[in-house]
Formats: sequence, structure tokens, C-alpha cells
Amino acid sequence: MVQKRIYQRRDLIRLGLLGGAGVGAGIALPQLVRYFQAQSIDIPTTTDAPPISGMNPMTILRDFDRGTVKQENGRTVREFRIEATTSTLQLNSAVNFVSWNFNGRVPGPTIRVNAGDRVRVIFLNRGGHAHSMHFHGVHAAAMDGIRPIRNGTATIYEFDAEPYGMHVYHCHVSPVARHIGKGLYGAFIIDPPGGRPPADEMVMVMGGFDINEDGKNELYAFNGIPNYYLEHPIRIRQNQLVRLYLLNMVELDPVLTFHLHANIFRLFRTGRSLQPDEESDVVTMGTAERHILEFSYALLGRYMFHPHQDVIAEKGCMGHFDVVDSTGRTGDAGSHAH
Repeated sequence: MVQKRIYQRRDLIRLGLLGGAGVGAGIALPQLVRYFQAQSIDIPTTTDAPPISGMNPMTILRDFDRGTVKQENGRTVREFRIEATTSTLQLNSAVNFVSWNFNGRVPGPTIRVNAGDRVRVIFLNRGGHAHSMHFHGVHAAAMDGIRPIRNGTATIYEFDAEPYGMHVYHCHVSPVARHIGKGLYGAFIIDPPGGRPPADEMVMVMGGFDINEDGKNELYAFNGIPNYYLEHPIRIRQNQLVRLYLLNMVELDPVLTFHLHANIFRLFRTGRSLQPDEESDVVTMGTAERHILEFSYALLGRYMFHPHQDVIAEKGCMGHFDVVDSTGRTGDAGSHAH
């Protein structure tokens, strides 16, 4: 997968990569070299990441649904077909969980559009219960998705994509916490005009599972399956920019954090800016809060990520980035402790 884009000097100034007086007023030369290396994005292949219960978290990681594109009355319409279903997830060797989901996966499809596009979502409910789709962002009240759609029926949500940033969609039928906790949620990305600089882009959605319906989560996961990225590390290329669209959809716990080992990320809160709000190695997020994180690793090896509520991390919400060079070679065991 290769994406290419040519940047002129004025673009680099706008992105904060150069100062008005040249390199000396901007960033250090090694960082600039790494930036230009990232203009041709090379995503390492992973061969040992099997599907579980009909879905594959490694595929979900970089799977962006841009819809069926149509031109109507001189403007771009992106049409999506989303179906609410019920299916069983094998969370680990001992636990199966009956999920309510969108398109047979948890999280649902990552819907991605450009700012100003017309979004049309054809929603079919075949999940056995009343469900709906509520999109965060700006739209008319009639499209707000709080009206239950009965099982066996359909509706259409249609609105303009605004504002740009990292958003979320989820079922809004009462009790909302139960519908979300069963898996009815997904990421909704609106790209800014002109897009963002090329990067290895990926989506991680943190979710919780109340296995015995006691009002507490017993397991947690990134992208649906506990410990999947711990057992199947995410391979990323050395010195290549990673753009992580991070979403917390854990109900029943008031707050989670996300911690990246042995590195510092640039944080774009809710994705509402082209300039980072801050830099850190940990960010605190309430339910439905989401951000964009950008980082790269200069050193080969295996590096952990997880919430810093360690009991939650140890119940399935933990993973590794495996940093490899251009030949696929990695370093030593990397970072394991926290």
C-alpha cells in the first residue's frame, strides 16, 4: 500500500515543518529527513494474524470504508449500507459473548469521508432488537438517530459531513450503555480539506465486555478481541509516521487512559486541528472521547501500548507495536515492563 503526495515549501511551513526563515527556524534535520521518508508509506505485512469469529482485528486496524461514491447535483455523495446483526464473539478460549453489532464486526466499519461530502447511510436492522445509528458531528435533528428502528425495518440517515475531525457513531436505543456494551459502535472520520500528511494510518477502538451482566466489565479489548495485538503484534516501519485514530467506547468505566511505551506522541484532540495540541506518552479519555495520535519509532524492537489502569490492561486491553526495518528485520524483545 503506497500513498504519495508532493509538498512545496509553503506546505511545509503550514505544517510547522519549516520556519519562515528556513530549516534553522523549524525542526532538526534528522526529523525532516524522517518526514520525507514517510511520504512513501510502506506497511509491513503480517502473516500470523488469523480471523476470530469471522472478523480480523488486524484487518480492522487499517480498514477504512469510504462508501460508494456518487455525483448528484454537482456534489459528492458517499453512500454506505450498514446492517445491525447479532453474532457470537469468541473473546478467548473460555468465553463466548453474544454481540450486537454493525456489519458483523466489533467495532463497526470505520466510516471515512471528506469534509463537505453528503453522507447517506442506508441502515437495515436485522439484529433482533430495536436499534439505531447516532452520529456525532453536526446535522439536523431528524438525522440524529435517537428514534428506535424496529427489527426487520430500515431507514436512511443523510447529512453533510461536518466538521472535520475524529468522530463516533453508536446505537442510541435505551438502555444505551447496554447497546454500546454489546458492540454497537464504530469510528467516523471526516478528513479536512486537503487531507493530512501521508502516514501509516490505523484505527483502534477500546471496548469493554460485561460477560455476566452484573454491571461491570470483565474483559476489554482493542478492536473487538482481548489481547489480540499482544498475541499478534502490529508491525510498523522504522522512522515512518504512524497516525492512530483512537476511540474509547468502554461503557461502565468512567475513564480510561492510553499509554505508549518508550515514545512521545503528538496529540490532536478530537482531530479538530492540523497542529498538535500537546505532546505526551499518556492521554486520559472518557467514554466516546477520541483523538488522533501521531508518532514514529527510531529504534527497532517491540513496544507495548495499553491503558494505564493496569487492571484493565491485564484484562485484555494490551498490545505491541513491532518496529521493523525495510527488510522486515526487528530488534530485540523491546519494551515489556511498564
